[in-house]
Amino acid sequence: MSRTRPRLRPVAVALALLTALGLVAGCDSEFTGVHLKIAAGNPGGVYDNLAQGLANAWQSQLGVDRPEVLATGGSPDNVTKLRTGAVDIAFTAADVATEPYHGSPAREPRALARIYDDYLHIVVRADSPIHALADLRGRRVAVGAKESGVEFIAHRLLELSGLSAPGAVTQRSLDLEGSVQAFKDNQVDAFFWSGGLPTKAVAKLSDVVQIRLLDLADDIPRLRLQYPVYNAASIPASTYNLAGKPVNTLAVPNFLVVSDAMPDDVAEALVRGLFEAQPGLAESIPAALAIDVHSAIETDPVKLHPGAVRYYQQEKV
Repeated sequence: MSRTRPRLRPVAVALALLTALGLVAGCDSEFTGVHLKIAAGNPGGVYDNLAQGLANAWQSQLGVDRPEVLATGGSPDNVTKLRTGAVDIAFTAADVATEPYHGSPAREPRALARIYDDYLHIVVRADSPIHALADLRGRRVAVGAKESGVEFIAHRLLELSGLSAPGAVTQRSLDLEGSVQAFKDNQVDAFFWSGGLPTKAVAKLSDVVQIRLLDLADDIPRLRLQYPVYNAASIPASTYNLAGKPVNTLAVPNFLVVSDAMPDDVAEALVRGLFEAQPGLAESIPAALAIDVHSAIETDPVKLHPGAVRYYQQEKV
């Protein structure tokens, strides 16, 4: 984030005075010279859709140039860019945000808000003999796109299940679209996905192929003991026309984060703008329906930015 203070010319001085007197329409000049970059993920994805909407809202609300929205590989790429100062704002899954970082320089992520949760899907065919994580041994498994949040959690689960050794599982790095197509073509036996409910691509798949989601009830206590950032959750059978009971799985919170280098007043303004923009965002982005001021403060173990704390205190959250 850059924040410049150009030398004022006489015309600019006059304009500033008129603005201060309310004679010229415009936004608060407090943030003049603030330039923001947002790490947003894959074009067309939920992160990107939210980033584009917020970029428009923040431009109007703060009176700044429209923040630049950068296409990235996903949460790991976003957090790296934030830590190294390449961006000012990032969307990230909570598990990635809390991963230790040993690079230099190392800015620390600070949360503006918890925005929505993703649900872990491990998709297999309804008639598959795969019923548990251990049954993935020797199978062909799509683990998400490279450097994505899906790949991050898939690797964690495979490691905890003793399936990270070479040859234990034939891993394919595929995004959701590629995973679904490979599954249809019988090129993979299972695929990992972490997303909202319902995920449209998985729902469409369930219309043409009978699927099942692995139930992680026996694994969740061990997984959460190792990684408490995950929450126990369930996916209703009706979500994808599944047979049987709700499926036990993990929920992964998603955070909107900035670095600890961001000024408090800018962070506070961004949080305020997020909640002002939420009703409009929710009209076209289903995930935005989950953005709520009361759950937004639940970002442990990522600390809230002091500017965000100030906003929530003012709102008596």
